[in-house]
Amino acid sequence: MNEETKQVGPNNFSVLGITPALLRVLDNNNISEPTPIQNQTIPKGLEGKDIVGIAQTGTGKTLAFGLPMLQRLASGKGRGLIVVPTRELAYQAQESLQPYASIVGIKTAVFVGGSPMYLQKRMLKNNPRILIATPGRLNDHLQQRTVSLKEVSVLVLDEADRMLDMGFKPQINKILQHVPRDRQTLLFSATMPQSIFTIAKKEMKLPLRIEVAPAGTAAKDIEQELIIVRKENKKDLLISLLKEIEGSVLVFSRTKHGAKNLTRQLNTNRFTAAEIHSNKTLSQRREALAGFKSGKYRVLVATDIAARGIDVTNISVVINHDLPDDPSDYVHRIGRTGRAGKSGKAISFAMPSQMKDVKNIEGLINSSLRRISIPTLPKESFEFTKSTNSRNRRRPSRRSGSRSGFSSNRNNSQGGFSSERSSSKGGFSSKRNSSSSSSNRSSGAPKRNDRSGSAPKRRRRR
Repeated sequence: MNEETKQVGPNNFSVLGITPALLRVLDNNNISEPTPIQNQTIPKGLEGKDIVGIAQTGTGKTLAFGLPMLQRLASGKGRGLIVVPTRELAYQAQESLQPYASIVGIKTAVFVGGSPMYLQKRMLKNNPRILIATPGRLNDHLQQRTVSLKEVSVLVLDEADRMLDMGFKPQINKILQHVPRDRQTLLFSATMPQSIFTIAKKEMKLPLRIEVAPAGTAAKDIEQELIIVRKENKKDLLISLLKEIEGSVLVFSRTKHGAKNLTRQLNTNRFTAAEIHSNKTLSQRREALAGFKSGKYRVLVATDIAARGIDVTNISVVINHDLPDDPSDYVHRIGRTGRAGKSGKAISFAMPSQMKDVKNIEGLINSSLRRISIPTLPKESFEFTKSTNSRNRRRPSRRSGSRSGFSSNRNNSQGGFSSERSSSKGGFSSKRNSSSSSSNRSSGAPKRNDRSGSAPKRRRRR
């Protein structure tokens, strides 16, 4: 029985053209059945076709572009470049591809912001044939001429729509100027806005569009629920749900400040929680994600910057403590549960004033979210009565900050690095030494000792 099961896996992938060496790794990882995106993409990828792939998160896009890339590089010359929007996604891609890359003798390197530049330069001495990078940090290396992309034969833009949303279009354009025109280009994403097709039309050669699910479609195995709740009752609602839910829970906050407060509140209530957002260092973010995977932390609170970089197969429930600003982010968020063919659940909190946002989400996923109530909380927590007296209405605060929790890797460049000689021949490493540089940025804050035109000091109230 076991031997028969082992034979099924390799045979299913072998039909797609995967070599025996890679089939053995698939078998060792108990991957026997190609997902729809893998089934349609791998054969065309092995032929060297340019592809625009649209699939839900958690459907195996990494192997869909990774296996053809590795197999093509192993049989010839050239190098591979994988560009992703976040640090978490970069390390996730390396973790997924490493077993397959090592079996065919291909080394990989990861270039992301937050990691020391000198360590990344040292990686080039190992002559990696696949580089996985975020746009900002890769452009840092291109500017310092520590990396050359002249030998790239396979280019992957993963989660391309997210990179554009995060403001990486200028960096992507610069990267495209450094890679050869004669190459294979693969675009993968869960959604595909018009801006992606503009890139495809300009940078790709007769690309094939492979769409295994309509853009914006949520995974069918995810149970989706909605709770209408007042803002001041969100914390009590979240704590009440966590007491009832079993297993690990991923909570999404709209802002970094909100994620920090939520994590503190959860830990105060004896829930083991960690936070992951752009204000955390790379090591802190990796520790939080590793602790969430191992069970050290039961709850992980994240902003949208990490929505596509969390690859954990056993997340019981995703809770949207705050609705996303962009409806498409809802699909990416809930895609963190119900992965690898498993069922999942997503619960979203919405304030009475956000019903338009709810309708936009329902319109995108072409489905209605099931409204539920929580009996453990008082009924008035979910009721909303419009005040007829305009003077009783609260005015919006003028001190509200940015609505977005996003941050790019553009400002992660570290100045003042000494140049190193590279031992690799050609490849990603440039033979030209980079001159050391440092950049001092002015904060633009007014000087405290400037007394000209200063107003009289106010007496501080005690």
